[in-house]
Amino acid sequence: MSRNAIPQAEPAVLVHEVLDEATADAAPGAVAVGDRDGRWTYQELSEYSHAVDAWLEARGVGPGDRVLVQLPSTRALVALFYGTARRGAVLVPLNPGMKEYHLRSVLANAEPRLVIVADAAVERIAELSPVPVLGFGEVWPEVTALHGTGARASAQQVDADEVAVLVYTSGSTAAPKGVICPHRQMVFASRAINQELGYRPDDVVFCRFPISWDYGLYKILLAALGRSELVLADTDSDLVLLRRIRESGATVVPIVPSLAAMICSLAEREPAGSSKVRMFTNTGAALPKTTVDALRTAFPGAEVIRQFGQTECKRISVLPPEFEDSKPTSVGRPLPGTRVLILDEDGNEVPTGAAGEIVVEGPHVMPGYWRAPELTAKAFRTDPVSGQRRLHTGDFGSVDEDGFLYYEGRRDDMFKRKGVRMSTIEIEAAAMDIPGVQAAAVLPPTEDRDLAVCVVGDLAPHTVLRELSLRLEPAKVPSLCRGVDELPLTLHGKHDRRKLALLFEGTTP
Repeated sequence: MSRNAIPQAEPAVLVHEVLDEATADAAPGAVAVGDRDGRWTYQELSEYSHAVDAWLEARGVGPGDRVLVQLPSTRALVALFYGTARRGAVLVPLNPGMKEYHLRSVLANAEPRLVIVADAAVERIAELSPVPVLGFGEVWPEVTALHGTGARASAQQVDADEVAVLVYTSGSTAAPKGVICPHRQMVFASRAINQELGYRPDDVVFCRFPISWDYGLYKILLAALGRSELVLADTDSDLVLLRRIRESGATVVPIVPSLAAMICSLAEREPAGSSKVRMFTNTGAALPKTTVDALRTAFPGAEVIRQFGQTECKRISVLPPEFEDSKPTSVGRPLPGTRVLILDEDGNEVPTGAAGEIVVEGPHVMPGYWRAPELTAKAFRTDPVSGQRRLHTGDFGSVDEDGFLYYEGRRDDMFKRKGVRMSTIEIEAAAMDIPGVQAAAVLPPTEDRDLAVCVVGDLAPHTVLRELSLRLEPAKVPSLCRGVDELPLTLHGKHDRRKLALLFEGTTP
């Protein structure tokens, strides 16, 4: 069967039906998900998701209502994901590291029906939220009690085009933007990815990433499609990472370059141990070949698979491992059932090998951004000829004669650091929020310099960095800061980043 046939031929299903299919097909007693406190079988996960559905119904949550959660990635959060989908409501998972500065804008934009957070955060977040804020310690005993009685909510009709999740990601504005993720697109993308990666019932998927990030979120669906076991490990210490991979019997390990480097470093220091890893999958940023080689050395027989994508369509391309040596700089070929175009500034396709904007068509392209029509119109456009929705990624690259994609970077203010996408604008806005900072300019990281910020004001650099750590997630906090009397500007009134970069030459964190 061709690569393009399977996703197109299969009928669209709902997010929670992926779990239902897995529960029906998985071997009796097959483990679905585990965390450091225990494991659930597929049957147990299904039952807990029904209990969540019943609990949400009792709380008055209905179709289309947003349920915002800011919790660590545990089995309970997986049940909340599936249970919210059953209700026809919309899960809004936020990184526990998101600070008040961005949380305020997400609450205002998402307008959730209720909010669930860690117990210690209830009082603080309740001051920001106009809707009920519940602690996990209050919610989960109630869900567990419903689970004990085998509770089921009233039947709820859910359409595949309804929204399942809002994933908030950094944008070209100071505020995070919510990518609308309907059931149909999420399931198609998951199936198309799995057609390339081939998760199996004997796989143990070691997920280091939070469910609030789409890289972690989709591991839930991919594991269910493969009838695999998902191990949630985003709260584990870095020091025990390699040991946890070995002890869990992990066979699939999703990585970003920083995590891969950490694993390789631990493998060099720790005595060789048994490992069942058969596949590393990378996304978030380009993986250096030296790191690929180090992973292959530390984990003999393991394949390293490069991927490329955006939350706005989940995944764009996957590089099959047999092409790792022959096309080491490629980010792969488009997903089955999808199409990648390389367009010039006028919207015309460029010749093979020429660079242009990466534009994506396919059933995985999301509808847009939540309550952000201007941003949506800019990124999500309709092809006037075919009528297909297109995602204009803002990324630039080329396609070779074999149809393999090569990424060349962004030509705006977006960049990735430690696998996390962010913008100079949002970091500058956070710096400007600090009393005493009159102006700020951010320099994206390069091979010779880490993320840096220049500020105008009377504050000491270490004070600025400390204040930024209170406003931003750790990956978004610069390593370097310099105070300047004024920010150099270009003739067009923009930050002259070339002159600013000179301030940091030869500087290390």
